[in-house]
Amino acid sequence: MTWHTTMTGWRTSTYTHHEENACVEVRHCPDLVGIRDTKQAAVPEEARPVLVLPPQAFHAFVTAVR
Repeated sequence: MTWHTTMTGWRTSTYTHHEENACVEVRHCPDLVGIRDTKQAAVPEEARPVLVLPPQAFHAFVTAVR
């Protein structure tokens, strides 16, 4: 089993900046948050890199990049 089979239903982040071509998708699961780059949509699903963080680390990440 991989992140690609367990994380489905991705959505574009509200922090995305389309005009700067800086788009990310996020997927919230009960104990994890996945982050991936929307520019890699042409890459096969199983080959797309996914950054997976616990919710606390994701919150710290979002706070730091604001």
